[in-house]
Amino acid sequence: MRGVTFVLSQLGFHVSQRFGEAIAPLGLIPPHVGILQLVAREPGQSQQALSSKLGIPANRLVGLIDELEARELIRRERTPADRRAFALQLTPEGEQMTARVRALGAEHEAAILAPLSRAERDQLAAMLRRLADAEGLAPGIHPGLRKMR
Repeated sequence: MRGVTFVLSQLGFHVSQRFGEAIAPLGLIPPHVGILQLVAREPGQSQQALSSKLGIPANRLVGLIDELEARELIRRERTPADRRAFALQLTPEGEQMTARVRALGAEHEAAILAPLSRAERDQLAAMLRRLADAEGLAPGIHPGLRKMR
């Protein structure tokens, strides 16, 4: 079984690179997608909470949110409890973009997994989830974002 971790690393890099290429025509980069996905999943969360979940330093996150806000994909709303804090919401355009990204993600996954049968895909997904859980990786959060310090 020697070399399995290298192949996982090799595939991970390749898959990430191909996904980046798939979303580039939308004017997005992977950290934008992570932000949109988490705000879609948990609307109204604060920038601070999002920074903590993604592991992106607050100053870097602010710049990424500024970019999404300039494109009218996300909006900041002052929270009544703390006027210094902002709650994040997707705009209607942001919801549409998130749906497009999800569709691209599904196409991307189907293309990558095409050589496998449905049963093999299910088995691979279960085994990879077990490994990710054992390593303490949070579902839906790419650990590469945490390196942006």
